[in-house]
Amino acid sequence: MAAPRPVPVVNVANVLTLTRLVLVPFFLLALFTAGGHQLGWRLVAAGVFAAAAITDRIDGDLARKHGLITNFGKIADPIADKALIGAALVGLSLLGDLPWWVTVVIAVRELGVTLLRFWVIRHGVIAASRGGKAKTLTQVVAIGLYLLPLPDTLAVLRWVVMALALVLTLVTGVDYVIRAVRLRASARGAVSGAR
Repeated sequence: MAAPRPVPVVNVANVLTLTRLVLVPFFLLALFTAGGHQLGWRLVAAGVFAAAAITDRIDGDLARKHGLITNFGKIADPIADKALIGAALVGLSLLGDLPWWVTVVIAVRELGVTLLRFWVIRHGVIAASRGGKAKTLTQVVAIGLYLLPLPDTLAVLRWVVMALALVLTLVTGVDYVIRAVRLRASARGAVSGAR
């Protein structure tokens, strides 16, 4: 029986992930142009953010559908997500549109999960969970609502979606800690059992 063909690191899914990373500075440029609150530039920033966020959905679907899943993609994809979402949160907080505590809570969780991934990387890769994907989607929608110049009557919608994003952020953060500890423990158990 022939061995499965290795998946090339340079594939369309990974290129889309890198595109998301490349779009981050363009998003920030649009967000801060003309003081950050000029309608036209705010719409451009929202559009660039949306385009970058859509690549996350497309690259994941392509990777699964065409068997393009690589260890590089498993690591680079969440990093690209964190770069985009982190840049948006920091930008919105710098502009005074989003309280800093929200940005700090999300940033600490995202940094913690990234460090956890590297902590266990030699034992295995922690792929994104369904909860993690729901968290990312909710964060993206919440940020989109903050980027768009909505009337005051819809301002409460921003907070409701962001509150849901915060809950998912914390719950999935705890889940990643549990998964990382279990992965490391099972890897150590396998090593000591092999001796």
